[in-house]
Amino acid sequence: MTAAISPARIEELRDAKLAQLAAQTAKSKEFLGEARRVLPAGVPSSFQDQPPHPIYVDRGKGSHVWDLDGNEYVDFHNGFGVMVTGHAHPAIVEAISEAAARGTHFAAPNECAVRVAAELSRRFGLPKVRFSNSGTEATLDAIRLGRGFTGRDGIVKIEGSYHGHHDSVMVSVHPDAAEIGPREAPNRVPQSAGVPQAVIDLVTVVPFNDPDALDAALTANPGVGTMIIEPVMLNIGVVPPVPGYLEAVREITAKHGVVLVFDEVKTGATIAAGGVTERFGVTPDIVALAKATGGGTPIGAVLGTEEVMAQISSGSVTQVGTFNGNPLTMAAAEAALTKVLDGAAYERLEDAGDTLLAACQDVCDRYGLPAYAVGMSSKGCVMFASDRVIDYRSYLEHFHEDLNYLAWLYHMTSGVFMTPGGDEQWTLSVAHTDEELELYVGVFEEFARDVTGSRGLA
Repeated sequence: MTAAISPARIEELRDAKLAQLAAQTAKSKEFLGEARRVLPAGVPSSFQDQPPHPIYVDRGKGSHVWDLDGNEYVDFHNGFGVMVTGHAHPAIVEAISEAAARGTHFAAPNECAVRVAAELSRRFGLPKVRFSNSGTEATLDAIRLGRGFTGRDGIVKIEGSYHGHHDSVMVSVHPDAAEIGPREAPNRVPQSAGVPQAVIDLVTVVPFNDPDALDAALTANPGVGTMIIEPVMLNIGVVPPVPGYLEAVREITAKHGVVLVFDEVKTGATIAAGGVTERFGVTPDIVALAKATGGGTPIGAVLGTEEVMAQISSGSVTQVGTFNGNPLTMAAAEAALTKVLDGAAYERLEDAGDTLLAACQDVCDRYGLPAYAVGMSSKGCVMFASDRVIDYRSYLEHFHEDLNYLAWLYHMTSGVFMTPGGDEQWTLSVAHTDEELELYVGVFEEFARDVTGSRGLA
């Protein structure tokens, strides 16, 4: 039975926890004034701006981080999903230190880049790899490769998905319900000012988990030559593909001669050694990687078939970058992929993820929360939704942002560092202990008890 939760009670608890967090992080608030003099909103990235104010992190070690006030947290944020290895892992610190001692940058190829490329090719089953420096660069390269290969400028993307901040994908990322239009023909909604209308017009939008809608869209839009998809939606919590969906996407794109790009920026190296490609057994034409692949350093990569990537070798598609394959990044990536994230690490992440999901689901059930726990391996969350979310439209219909934000405040005020924003998820690291998982669940149960005004069911 779902508990009756008073909006007034949510507001009361929110205000109290906001005040508590602001008081606990007074030095961050004070520093914000100085930061705003040189940084818009006082942060290097707008994602980092979250009420009551940005919280500036001083250092991290293992599964813990410390802020400017000296508050210690168990880190379930992990740098927006980057630090699956934990912070300052000795193997990665040593690799970076040794590389730095030999020189930090040359803009010339190095042996380590070849070894990292070989490891990624092995993991994802695609033969050729090129490096860049971020997820945005990776998806930008992927779409350019798709357009070059097909000779078609149009792309199709999933409604409610984020693929970085270049113009081609800043469409229907998080549109308002009033703007999205009919399901059978979603509107193209720009995420930001400054995106040219001509670029927006090249984007076709389709809902997630709906192969029929994709087939219809590609039939109606023969100018589409590339599809980019986050095969597990991670811009609205965690929304897995329904059984058979990814296989259908692979079949439909092949039928229409459309290059299929899996955006595995978040899933690559976090939900399995070979990400979605390994876990679900579906291989696209291109995989875009970043985040956890670099062991905590700025990285991007595109992996592709021989035919698609031959465009780079021939020079028909340009893929360049001064810092591509930087020796510090390659050293960190090699250490992360070959010394830290081994078979035992993925077994631990799988077990820890299952344990945390089961415990959070138990709290949801006992307290009657309109919520459910969902995830895989290191990635997971509690979806504060009154029904299962299968796409962006069901997210808009069922998701309770007020409860999600309140749960974030509870964790942040109780020594659990969480990703800001209502659309994110936790990321576990190999450094998390069972006791730290129990801490997360204990705070979540405190939230559930307070917001429902109940002791839960026995």
